Amino acid sequence: MTQRPAVVHSDPEILGGTPVFIGTRVPLKTLLDYLEGGHRLDDFLDDFPTVTREQAVAALEEGLQLLVGSSARAL
Repeated sequence: MTQRPAVVHSDPEILGGTPVFIGTRVPLKTLLDYLEGGHRLDDFLDDFPTVTREQAVAALEEGLQLLVGSSARAL
């Protein structure tokens, strides 16, 4: 299984260690808040142009894999 490059990281020097999209100061939680609020991915990308569609989708896919993987282990 090939490992994807990281799209989110945490650095104590950037927003106190809040997980952000690499190369930006945009927190991952901001994307989740947009989606939770009923906004489209395109709305988020329009408002935060430093985040690419590929980064956003990869972060969501990684989160899904973590959830699915942890659910499968719990069974």
